Amino acid sequence: MFPSIPQGSYRLVNGRVPACALEGGDTDELVKTGIAVMDGKIAAIGITDAYGALPVVDLDDGMIWPTCVELHTHLDKGQTLGRTRNATGTHDDALAAVTADRALWSPDDVAARMEFSLRCAYAYGTSAIRTHVDSFPPQGEISWPVFSELKRKWAGRIELQGSCLVHLPFYDAPEAEGLADLVAEHGGILGVAAKSMPGMAKTFDRFFDLAVERNLDIDVHADETADPLSNNLEDLADATMRHGWEGRVVAGHCCSLAQRTDEEAARTIAKVRDAGITIVALPMCNMYLQGRSEGRTPRWRGVTLMQELAAAGVPVAMASDNTRDPFYAYGDLDPVEVFTQAVRIAHLDLPADPWLAGITSTPANAMGLKGAGKIAVGLPADLILFRVRDWTELLARPRAARLVIRNGAVLDAQVPDYRELDALFA
Repeated sequence: MFPSIPQGSYRLVNGRVPACALEGGDTDELVKTGIAVMDGKIAAIGITDAYGALPVVDLDDGMIWPTCVELHTHLDKGQTLGRTRNATGTHDDALAAVTADRALWSPDDVAARMEFSLRCAYAYGTSAIRTHVDSFPPQGEISWPVFSELKRKWAGRIELQGSCLVHLPFYDAPEAEGLADLVAEHGGILGVAAKSMPGMAKTFDRFFDLAVERNLDIDVHADETADPLSNNLEDLADATMRHGWEGRVVAGHCCSLAQRTDEEAARTIAKVRDAGITIVALPMCNMYLQGRSEGRTPRWRGVTLMQELAAAGVPVAMASDNTRDPFYAYGDLDPVEVFTQAVRIAHLDLPADPWLAGITSTPANAMGLKGAGKIAVGLPADLILFRVRDWTELLARPRAARLVIRNGAVLDAQVPDYRELDALFA
């Protein structure tokens, strides 16, 4: 059980904070420390006499995290599993199922499902999310106003960003300029799902031109395939440097990078680093979809080269991706699940400490959120407290007791009951 957290100001003592969550933290360890909270903000880190009169909350060596940041989700697709399923579990059938279900995506339907997922994320301790927004005409005109209203409604609880999602050939069509204008109007990110195709470099140039003209960041679904010949991540890096858009591009999935030779992968990774691209791995969804074949056990995990990318100096985040839809039948927008599953799937446990940045500061930096995903003096006291003392306890019991604190106060929020969605599936 957690000790009682008083209203107002107090001191958390005997806590353990991952070094990567602290400003300037560069060691692979848990730092034993305390945190003084005053007026909803972090007033001090460490034990100081100046705050000795504050009520004390003894955490008994429990872990303290900053709140989490999700860089790659699909809130508009989420929670549709009650009415549409992927019979084979393959990527192609997931795409077909979602395309058919999109006929039901009215403003009310999209808003109800997105808000359900936001309530889940909020209860688990998430303070910022980037969601992709299916924007194939006419869906973009339906979903972007819904996104903007939810962004307004959730301000102060979850910082919400949106990235449009269409397939790369769409940017060769005349309608592409209208979509870019729509995204700019709603303060979004220009996004695309890329697959290798003839004339890819030319289409990428058109895509980047639209973004540069409107000063939009870019987010790309890249190489979501097991095909070792697919290397649009390298094409993306080349385009990023051609257009001078370094540091403003995120690439998700990048599955086929793990199917290429070591020499080919190293060449691509070096370009990604030079282009300042942030990679976001989606370990749960990619392990679910990749390598699917009826009656056959998968031979690979579907996850990109997280360790090699990080070792080369590429920022690597991890995220939930899809939630209870044909692309991923599970998930609950819990970043702690993402972290623990990624550690297991990609062997990130030696040590696990620095990888916490993948669901905190690294995605926050990619989203341009100053101070998010960190624990520092002067920042809001947005924290997650755990009744575990080290990584082995956390990884063994990822659903062990946690307490979410927002602006210094204990969060009184519960994940919603799935029965609330029943009316959408009647």
